[in-house]
Amino acid sequence: MNESPVSTKLLISADPLDVADLAAGIASPASGASVVFTGTARDHAPGKTEVTHLDYEAYPEQVEAKIAEIVADARERWPIMHVTVAHRTGRVNVGEPSVVVAVSSAHRGDAFEAARFIIDELKERAPIWKKEHWSGGAEWIEGA
Repeated sequence: MNESPVSTKLLISADPLDVADLAAGIASPASGASVVFTGTARDHAPGKTEVTHLDYEAYPEQVEAKIAEIVADARERWPIMHVTVAHRTGRVNVGEPSVVVAVSSAHRGDAFEAARFIIDELKERAPIWKKEHWSGGAEWIEGA
């Protein structure tokens, strides 16, 4: 296997996420596979048909530490090269990206499995809170 330096980029930001830029950040000559997962705010939720936007709150230092731990766990399981995890805070309108997980590896199977592991664990373990807004109300959604 061609050894390549690895990198991890973590971003917690109220600014819109540039998916193309985040995806470009994981490219390298040694990586034969790149997987980019983009989670977007949708216009519905269980029992609600008209979600207008989401609000995310997080403690950036705690979230970054937890995501770094999740990425370290992924690196122990799969030979991944470059990882970027970005999550929005503040208001996210329907259709906008709220989270991006980008992973590169020499092989597609490792990239897919690591990306899925990272997003699933992020949803379970990272201290990020989501409030759904719809016409007539809003509600915090249970999460990590």
